[in-house]
Amino acid sequence: MKPNCIIHTNIGRNMSGRYPFLISIPHGGITIPKEVRDYIALTSAEILHYSDPCSRSLFEYRDRVGAVLDTNISRMIVDLNRPPYALPPRHSDGVVKFFTPEGNPVYHDNALPDIISIHRILMEHYFPYHAQIDHILLKRKLRIALDCHSMLPVGPPGQKDAGKSRPLICLGNNGNREGRPKKGHLATCPAEWMQQLAAAFREVFCLDTEVTINEPFSGGFITNAHYWHTGIPFIQMEINRSLYELQYSQEPGLTEDKIEMLRNRIWQALSLFWDEIRK
Repeated sequence: MKPNCIIHTNIGRNMSGRYPFLISIPHGGITIPKEVRDYIALTSAEILHYSDPCSRSLFEYRDRVGAVLDTNISRMIVDLNRPPYALPPRHSDGVVKFFTPEGNPVYHDNALPDIISIHRILMEHYFPYHAQIDHILLKRKLRIALDCHSMLPVGPPGQKDAGKSRPLICLGNNGNREGRPKKGHLATCPAEWMQQLAAAFREVFCLDTEVTINEPFSGGFITNAHYWHTGIPFIQMEINRSLYELQYSQEPGLTEDKIEMLRNRIWQALSLFWDEIRK
């Protein structure tokens, strides 16, 4: 079965001048697979809203890093950042979603995928993505992986931070607010690296409290599973959508034209972080 993940790799070429990063972008897609297209109740605007809009552009550093991995499939059909066993009806926000965070149905009437259809969707769209992450990290000389997302400015209903304002940048390693391991948990990246990356974002973006570690997001299935599999440090990175989406921004005239500027500022922070780590 042909994988639906999209891989941009520079490994095997001259890595001189490239940073030893894997960039994972699991939630930027908006495509609905043909096998469920006729049954979807969500509008195109809703599909876009429930994705990480523009994340495939914001984190597209294929000419600067070892590998970039993304997908064009909507997370409302298959969520790559959830464990494969998190299935409905027990898990409402699992790998396959039957309802939106507000409780609206994803599918018309009772036309929900049966277990055979769910299995087919996972085999075609879910497992290839995860297999590629492990393959890239185990077979190629990369030093760190970044799982890249965007987040709503205010926690939506159903989330632990519902109704609360979110920081502009959140970095997660499954640890505490200093990036250190919590009791009984495995941190996916050294605390010193987390603090260095947070400092780089604060410097580049001229921020203070608006850059947080593990608050409100500490990392999902991708960072935890693949750090466990490979031992390569893995960080989940969340960028506030108010930095680039007009509907959430307080800056008049902010449009998608400024995504390129934001993309370059994010890269300045990432490269500054790694240059300091290498020292």
